[in-house]
Amino acid sequence: MTDTATPTAADIDSATLRAEVEAFCDDNWDPDLPVEQWWRLLAEARYSHPMLPPSAGGLGYGQSQAALVSLVLAERGVLGPPGGLGRMLAAPTIAAHGTPEQIERLIPEILEGRVGWCQLFSEPNAGSDLASLQCRAERDGDEWVITGQKVWTSGGQVADKGMLLARTDPDLPKHAGISWFAFDMDQPGVEVRPLTEMTGRALFNEVFIDEARVADSALIGGLNNGWRVGNTTLMVERASLGSSGRKPPEAIPGPMGGAQQKRAGDFVRPSAASSGGGVPPVGIDMWWWLVDLARKNGGIGGKVLREELMRLYAMIEINRLSIQRARAAGRARSAAGAGDYASAAAPNIAKLAMSEMHRSFRDIGMQVVGADGMLSGESDAQTGGHICEVALFSPAPSIYGGTDQVQRNIIGERVLGLPKEPGPPRETPFSQLPKN
Repeated sequence: MTDTATPTAADIDSATLRAEVEAFCDDNWDPDLPVEQWWRLLAEARYSHPMLPPSAGGLGYGQSQAALVSLVLAERGVLGPPGGLGRMLAAPTIAAHGTPEQIERLIPEILEGRVGWCQLFSEPNAGSDLASLQCRAERDGDEWVITGQKVWTSGGQVADKGMLLARTDPDLPKHAGISWFAFDMDQPGVEVRPLTEMTGRALFNEVFIDEARVADSALIGGLNNGWRVGNTTLMVERASLGSSGRKPPEAIPGPMGGAQQKRAGDFVRPSAASSGGGVPPVGIDMWWWLVDLARKNGGIGGKVLREELMRLYAMIEINRLSIQRARAAGRARSAAGAGDYASAAAPNIAKLAMSEMHRSFRDIGMQVVGADGMLSGESDAQTGGHICEVALFSPAPSIYGGTDQVQRNIIGERVLGLPKEPGPPRETPFSQLPKN
């Protein structure tokens, strides 16, 4: 992937950007196009992930401009870029830590939706304390042999590749002996078992790995540097989970997702209540959907409901603006070599806000629809069971992507300077630490 003369965040204003994206949609969108062809057009225009640097297939845009691209795509009623964790997490991580050859090899297939990814981080005994992971990678010539178990793997059943953290040197301290691999899921020794949630869906999985293999050329960011690389992944994840701008509909990438040859227009959902992939969409679109629903059933006149709706609206807007401020402060910090506490904690704060928003949408949704909130599917004439699904799903965001407690610990220890929990010295080799 080579650099071309593309506009950067400093070169383009909002009106010009909006006009360019609208013109792209007018010239290229056809609901009868196969999904893979539409995704290829988005990638060629660098709209699949405009925040990536030009060398990685993006435009070097800031968050506000990337959000405007997403907003215009949503307003135009077109299918958005490939969904899933490849574009959301793997591409930014590889762009930040990969070699030019790895960027050229791995990122284009993500942006064009040819490959789907999952995240192989958490383990049964290494969730909140991720650095305690025990999945091991042992060198065998130009390959690594992987053995271990992962859990809470989102989309693992439809993923072609995984972002794998594995222990490559147990004699180093636990944070130092970990490496980050681009791991092939479709191979002998990999078994994926879906975990059914109380929503009836299976967003998460457990993955058993028994002497599977990964090439040394798939090691991203250098040997035993996986904790640093993985933290980039986690920071991007927390900021992404916390964002709440309007987004176009998505489809699952990769051959296992089964969308590539289908008609692109079939994936465009007009309703803010539509959900895909098991995660109910919450954000400004759903807020307006709830307001319209409350107007229709007469509940909008209630003082308590109106106050709760405005509190939620304020939360959505404050979170959106906080993310923009943090991204701007991050760019200033990079330029000046300094920073501030607020921007350092922004991804963690955004993740906490996302958890609270899910709970608020649950509570307000239940106020709006009343007893119908207990109904699922077509038995709920008001929402098609969407409020019920939001309610059942609402505990999950406080757990996945790092629990709310972990986010508060990170803010307390790394930003506010509060003391850590007592434990063994940080330089203790992992092999000498007590195991669960």
